[in-house]
Amino acid sequence: MIRRVAGAMELLDGPVAAADRAASLADIERLSAWFGGYALTLREIRRLAARGPRGRALVVLDVGGGAAGLALRAAAWARRRGVGLRVVVVEREPAALALARRACVGYPEIRLVQADATALPIRAGAADVATSSLTLHHLEPDAAVASLREMAAAARLGVVVNDLLRTPLAWALVWLATRLLRCHPISRHDGPLSVRRAYAPAELAELAARAGLGALTIRAYPAFGRLVAVTS
Repeated sequence: MIRRVAGAMELLDGPVAAADRAASLADIERLSAWFGGYALTLREIRRLAARGPRGRALVVLDVGGGAAGLALRAAAWARRRGVGLRVVVVEREPAALALARRACVGYPEIRLVQADATALPIRAGAADVATSSLTLHHLEPDAAVASLREMAAAARLGVVVNDLLRTPLAWALVWLATRLLRCHPISRHDGPLSVRRAYAPAELAELAARAGLGALTIRAYPAFGRLVAVTS
């Protein structure tokens, strides 16, 4: 196990030129699509949705949703299946929201909101499912607890957290992928650092307990370098 790097700042967490941010977010989009990031989260959304009442649209809250990659895939899935769906993407960075706004033209079921992951502008129980993908490792423990608590309060059916595994294998996979796929220099810097900032399963379970999430199922996917936690 790699020791967690506390307090380190990824380049995307600071001021970055719009073109550089767009290029790095595009890298994250590619890597999430190719290495199971989106698929793993969507599978859990579908599983939780099966518990919900029929006859009304499913409401998904995507915390730290970036350029809306997950929201667009969820909307496409719902359209194919004829399922009613509304997605609220909460993102702090205006530049990421601007990219999301362009990508979501033609998707009125997706709403974009600028807000912080630790202070969600949504009333308790207003969503069915709350998700975060590659967001939690950006937060130090107290902020991570606050975000998890906000997500749990907002979602009636459950919370899905998808993040990186903090293992030597995951670090090597990300390091190689960001170089072999010719990712932007920001991605080559931030990707391996993200692995080192991620929470191990036991650490995530402790954060979830502090946030009052209750029972939590945590699954590791070493081949993808991913960890998925779901309230159950």
